Amino acid sequence: MLPVPDPITTDSGFEASSDASAAGSWQRELARAVRSADDLLRRLGLVLPEESLETAMVRLGISDQNAVYLRRFPVLVPENFLKRMRPGDASDPLLRQVLPLAAEAAIVDGFVSDAVGDLAARRTDGLIHKYEGRVLLIAASACAVHCRYCFRREYPYEAEPRRLDDWQPAISEIASDTSITEVIFSGGDPWMLTDQRLQALCSAIDAIPHIERIRFHTRLPIVLPSRITSDLLKLLRTLRSQAIVVVHANHANEIVDDCQVVLRELVRSGVPVLNQSVLLAGVNDSVDALEALSRRLVNIGVMPYYLHQLDQVSGTAHFEVAKSRGVELLRELASRLPGYAVPRYVQEIPGHTGKTPIDR
Repeated sequence: MLPVPDPITTDSGFEASSDASAAGSWQRELARAVRSADDLLRRLGLVLPEESLETAMVRLGISDQNAVYLRRFPVLVPENFLKRMRPGDASDPLLRQVLPLAAEAAIVDGFVSDAVGDLAARRTDGLIHKYEGRVLLIAASACAVHCRYCFRREYPYEAEPRRLDDWQPAISEIASDTSITEVIFSGGDPWMLTDQRLQALCSAIDAIPHIERIRFHTRLPIVLPSRITSDLLKLLRTLRSQAIVVVHANHANEIVDDCQVVLRELVRSGVPVLNQSVLLAGVNDSVDALEALSRRLVNIGVMPYYLHQLDQVSGTAHFEVAKSRGVELLRELASRLPGYAVPRYVQEIPGHTGKTPIDR
């Protein structure tokens, strides 16, 4: 058995970065995020002058703020992301991703709490092992935005490690299995960790000789660009293992302004950056929308990776697009763009050895 890296020590959770002002800015920005449906509607001018808030919520298909689904999965939208939405437009594709509709409370056959089989693949606390050669760490329970189609919206994060030393069983498990060559940091969003915590966890994984790649699945460069600090870029560059960043954008309107700037910085730092999207009704279920997204990504060096069929998680049925429509969209997209700009259309099926391509 290979030696297990030294235990990672617990830190206070506070940022200890030489890039302190930049590091603190993203946390302050997140603290000011919109956290209620009524605030979201008011900020976007979606309450008409002649109507009450309650009437506007009914008109827009939003149920009472005390609804069970909102208590379990509340609204969370950073100011930066909010500013990219069109005021007064209830069908804005960015708004639709975060607007809590009453449809989330509907019980629909086939839509379940763990549609991707995460819990069955849980190898130890915080560690999910589905595919040969790679494992996934639930590195953080929090996100910077609550996407209403989230496939882990009902994941039991309270059962996962919180303090850094609680990660030792997962690290020991990875160190003992030489077939594992890649560790995927996921969550929640792993970049919600402070640089100090992220560095400690990365260093422990990076010290395992058979780990070749550390992959980060994150939405923060999209919804909270201020998180991409010089210290974070330095961390990625100084890993022994190859760092890979997979971001998550669904619409071209997300890839603008400082989001575009930090994505380009990530790319130019030498780290491979890929994008994965979810096919969502009313958001990107047109070839024009998918083409615009791919063009905007490749023009800054981010490669389209996956277009996911919606995972059938409870509360998300109103986002589902038929697979036959998805295949049609990808076929037309391939006729418009070079091959490298066309994502693979896939779905996750529990028990399969990888993502399953959809071609019919």
